[in-house]
Amino acid sequence: MDRPIVACVLAGGSGNRLYPASRPGRPKQFLTLGGDRSLLSRTLERVQFTDERYVLTTEEYVDTVHEHAPSAGVLVEPESMDTGPALVYAAWRLRDRFDAEPVLLAVPSDHRVEDEAAFAATCERAAELALETGGLVTLGVEPTRPEVGYGYVVPAAAENDVGDVASVDRFTEKPDREDARRLVEVGAYWNAGIFAWTPTVLLRAARDSPLEALVSALEDGEPERGFEAVDAISVDDAIMETTDDAYVTPLSVGWDDLGTWDAIGRALDGDEDDTVVLEGDVLSIDSEGNVVTAPDRHVSLVGIEDVIVAAVDDRLLVADRDRADRVRDVVARRRTEETR
Repeated sequence: MDRPIVACVLAGGSGNRLYPASRPGRPKQFLTLGGDRSLLSRTLERVQFTDERYVLTTEEYVDTVHEHAPSAGVLVEPESMDTGPALVYAAWRLRDRFDAEPVLLAVPSDHRVEDEAAFAATCERAAELALETGGLVTLGVEPTRPEVGYGYVVPAAAENDVGDVASVDRFTEKPDREDARRLVEVGAYWNAGIFAWTPTVLLRAARDSPLEALVSALEDGEPERGFEAVDAISVDDAIMETTDDAYVTPLSVGWDDLGTWDAIGRALDGDEDDTVVLEGDVLSIDSEGNVVTAPDRHVSLVGIEDVIVAAVDDRLLVADRDRADRVRDVVARRRTEETR
């Protein structure tokens, strides 16, 4: 391919669903979560196949990003406003930095990938497809179960398929269990939030979206004004779900989004009674399917199943694993109470 591939690693969020380990002062991308290096460090290593690597973050995390990703460039968003404004800003910043317009590869910093060689090959192919289609390419994970915690990408009918890429029929938000089963049966993919596109194509699509005011302000050289003019919104909601130029290519690499305690439990091996321990001294009696992190603490579990126990600093969370996604509601509730 005669264009550079540039990785844009998203690292500006706070990771509310991994509370209390992940909090505004130490978001999940800087945590190890069962490994020996941070999620951000592992992600940067995973995208070493690209020609250039940039971390997209906010001012408050710049120094920490440099510690975890010293060889990567850093793009500082004027404000943390979800992936829509962030990726449009990155496209504007990177469009003219190279002799030939690059293909941008947008990669979240909180994923687990088992087969990193296959991941690199699929991402390189996605970059080629972005040029071949002239559109916005999303990587769809081939599902292994009817997961209710992920969004889905439904490809268009088979007659519209071209090799290893299909146009997107629709995106579907997190379904209930029955709808998730139907989506898997019709060949839908999990929405991994990994994308490939050229800056020109993304900025053109953003002009016909809720981010139009941001694009106009960026072209005027006024990014701060642009961020003030739009609401926080994901790139899926702002652009991918409404554009006619979305394409999907399958990703089969042993993937998981480490955004919840339940996902952390799936990613790590449990001990003999199937309790996953990230940190802490844990005694488990007649208990299974639990996820525990309790640095410098002793925790005893007796006769409980499928529970999250997270004790960090002065905060304790106990939650049902099936409701791990609702941990973000705890953060929202506490934030509201603290501002009263």
